[in-house]
Amino acid sequence: MNTLAYAATSATEKLGLSKINRREVAAGDVLIEIDYCGVCHSDIHMARNEWGNTIYPLVPGHEIIGRVKKVGPEVSAFKPGDLVGVGCMVDSCQSCSSCNEGLEQYCENGMTLTYGSPDPASGGFTYGGYSSHIVVSEKFVLHISEKLDTQAVAPLLCAGITTYSPLRQWQVKKGDKVGVIGLGGLGHMGVKFAHAMGAHVVMITTSPEKGEDAKKLGADEVLISKDSEAMNSHANSFDFLLNTIPVGHDMNPYVALLKRDATMTIVGAIEPLDPVSGGGLIMGRKRIAGSLIGGIKETQEMLDFCAEHNIVSDIEMINIQEINEAYERIISSDVKYRFVIDMKSLKA
Repeated sequence: MNTLAYAATSATEKLGLSKINRREVAAGDVLIEIDYCGVCHSDIHMARNEWGNTIYPLVPGHEIIGRVKKVGPEVSAFKPGDLVGVGCMVDSCQSCSSCNEGLEQYCENGMTLTYGSPDPASGGFTYGGYSSHIVVSEKFVLHISEKLDTQAVAPLLCAGITTYSPLRQWQVKKGDKVGVIGLGGLGHMGVKFAHAMGAHVVMITTSPEKGEDAKKLGADEVLISKDSEAMNSHANSFDFLLNTIPVGHDMNPYVALLKRDATMTIVGAIEPLDPVSGGGLIMGRKRIAGSLIGGIKETQEMLDFCAEHNIVSDIEMINIQEINEAYERIISSDVKYRFVIDMKSLKA
């Protein structure tokens, strides 16, 4: 199926209009007309081959919202007209222990990413949501509530589940003191979720200006990490820390904030981190962990939680023709807090 898209053709060329081939709708597939697609920093890394594994042409986009246009004869959960979403993955082996536990993101045979992955269904590589349509297995399509602001739902499919999953995994509850480190696309969602879960939320940031924004999003306090006296006053007091800093950094000051037996979970930095003092961990039986998005069941749970609590991302809408400028603005942190593309702007 011939489909319009915006694609990167090399690490140095800007994204531009292209045509790609989508597979025909199989028995268990859903054809989706894409209305909105969020822009993730991962899109930039992949488009510019900053992780060294990009196959071109690359069509980014894994925060997809649209309407079902057609379903295969074996599809039972969706029908034409349904509002649906597709996140960071579109397939997995469906047979390993992780998949059997609803943790497809940790598939032991490798999940199929929404873009840039070998595609077992077509034999080529997957293409993402910077396109007019996408065909996805029913098992990896999500229901979206009509109650929410549809365009602002898109980033929930990556930034949302990336922050929701660790808060659930480490059982954040009402009354817990939760620190969210870093206020960006991930951090702003972490603040919203932790607040909705009833936690006492502390925004931990280097920027007083970002702290003011965090309070508007639901933070109860702001802790400036450059202020050593303020950091010392919060030592050994946090039940959980969600670390969204996207680059390598010194984690020792944050470890010092944790209570005994408490955990700091890394969701932002997928690169080497500065050495951590063993003493800071040992003396309080503290833990540093990592977390990657969520399985399909948990992602649907997150979307339902958002519908119940009226949670969406703070976004800036753009047309697809503005994507290259948006990439530069993301790199310079000039967005609050996620770009979303109006895919109706994609025209031949």
